[in-house]
Amino acid sequence: MKKLFSLALLISLAGYTVSAQELYMPRNIKAAYLKGTRSANGNPGPNYWQNHGRYNMDIKVDAETKVVSGDEEILYSNNSNDTLKTLVIRFVNNLHKPTAPRSGAVSQDFLSSGLNITSFSVDGERYKVDSKDWGTVGSVKLKKPLNPKSKITVKIGWDYPLSKESGREGQIDPNSFFVAYSYPRISVFDDYNGWDRIPHTDRAEFYNDFNDYVFSIKAPKNYVVYATGDFLNPDDVLQPEISARLKKSYNTDEVIHIASEQELKDGKVTAQKDWNTWKFKVDHITDITFALSNHYAWDGGSVIVDAKTGRRASAQAAYNPTTGKDFLNSVKYNINALSWFSNNWPGIPYPYAKTIAFQGFADMEYPMMVNDSQFGDPVFAQLVQDHEVAHTYFPFYMGINETRYAYMDEGWATTFEYLIGIAEHGKQAADDFYKKFRVNNYINDKSTEEDQPIISMSDQVSGAGYGNNSYGKASLSYLALKDMLGDELFKKSLHHYMNTWNGKHPIPWDYFNSMNTGSGQNLNWFFRNWFFTNNYIDLKLEYTKQKAVNSPIMVRNIGGFAIPFDLVITYKDGNVDRIHYTPSVWKNNQSVISLVVKNNGKAMRSIALDGGIYMDATPKDNAYEFK
Repeated sequence: MKKLFSLALLISLAGYTVSAQELYMPRNIKAAYLKGTRSANGNPGPNYWQNHGRYNMDIKVDAETKVVSGDEEILYSNNSNDTLKTLVIRFVNNLHKPTAPRSGAVSQDFLSSGLNITSFSVDGERYKVDSKDWGTVGSVKLKKPLNPKSKITVKIGWDYPLSKESGREGQIDPNSFFVAYSYPRISVFDDYNGWDRIPHTDRAEFYNDFNDYVFSIKAPKNYVVYATGDFLNPDDVLQPEISARLKKSYNTDEVIHIASEQELKDGKVTAQKDWNTWKFKVDHITDITFALSNHYAWDGGSVIVDAKTGRRASAQAAYNPTTGKDFLNSVKYNINALSWFSNNWPGIPYPYAKTIAFQGFADMEYPMMVNDSQFGDPVFAQLVQDHEVAHTYFPFYMGINETRYAYMDEGWATTFEYLIGIAEHGKQAADDFYKKFRVNNYINDKSTEEDQPIISMSDQVSGAGYGNNSYGKASLSYLALKDMLGDELFKKSLHHYMNTWNGKHPIPWDYFNSMNTGSGQNLNWFFRNWFFTNNYIDLKLEYTKQKAVNSPIMVRNIGGFAIPFDLVITYKDGNVDRIHYTPSVWKNNQSVISLVVKNNGKAMRSIALDGGIYMDATPKDNAYEFK
């Protein structure tokens, strides 16, 4: 059997050298293919695995002391072929410790003492674990190694203070808290890099296993808890009228005002016990988060996200009715976004039971929740919320390693943000926003940072280059591929990639290979052009007037990116012809192409190149005026 497998693997790799060898691949990624955990056709390999945890957590939030404490039990499965001698523990909120590495300066109010571990045991054996010197990543040496294909039970008691200044989490106001990354978790151990030990520095984002969670949140009376997962006990913690409104919101397209600020003040929302325990459950998800407030308004509605089954998803919002005017329409925005994303782009039904927009400061996505700011601009507020909800698919549905490959999620969220923006506000408005916020800074900054290859590890790319590699440049590549393949084939290929890697951990080469397989084409010339070069966007039109009716022109690709563009011919009689060229024109020669202006004898006023959202670094050389 081993000989047969080796022969099959060699055949597979032989095919791979034909289809994908020209794409640079780090040695550790090559090793994953050789081990058979990844496959040249873009599928998980025959030996693919990922580890898994079942988390059972009881968490308490003390609204007076601002301390979060918890007891958790993790049934951790080592599905790899490696023997694990150490557990790597990740606690993102240690970012607030004065000694933690950070990407920028912070105020005193951002700092805190960080994680305090009160107890730690493995399979019932107690460990002495001192977390005082931990950063966002710590480790515990196991007394008994965890063998391949085996499990252990880890129990941890812990507490930490909520930072006074909120970032992606913390205190929103003295009585409203967004509690994210709130529990110590076992870091990812994967097939291409082993333990994920990269510290969180508040710039690059996250990478988590798909785990199962049962958790409870103990909160003071009159505090409503909003959380990832199915809400298991509304009748226990909400008063009957409020519980009835919540349940009604699950089955209507209308916006239901579940609870008002005044009702909370009057003690008419939660059960009037000193403490209420809110219970939630969710399986196969990369993280859970929650928030609570004693004065936020609570709205809800729902929408059908899967027309075949009639499945609905809940859309909720929690906000300060005095300061959060943008959030008055959050449920309506969410209903629109969930429906549009489910039926258009990416065109895969929203996979979760709900989404909640919570008023905070981060403009940040979490599974089933977003933490968004008050902008005072309803159009911009909707766009930001659309972007964060789009992240449901990347990184959560797809299990992206955002720390290393941020362009695999931010680029897609930016793309979906642009596409839904066209539907909501029209193409001109969407183009204008996209150029202003996603392309302009990149194309007008001529520094080295902006031209680093997209494939560069995101946590190692400098300042401005990080944002543009992750958002604008990556999104432009996805939209260029959409333009080249056409909507039907692009969606077929995208769905092949997403269906293949949903619930797993794809890396860039899985995307490249899956799109090749899904499209039935070798697109590696395109992926190399966009992901593995120092290219930028700059076309140049060269025209030599000929006596012939049909005059040739040259288009030089100074910047190098394989972009789509229009050739715009304006005639002296005022008529305009616009001819579209997809990125495929650059396949055989990425430096220069020759086009023919078919003017049919009509007098021309000008010819020009129009890249649309692909803003040109030197637009002055993109046009020719006839005298």
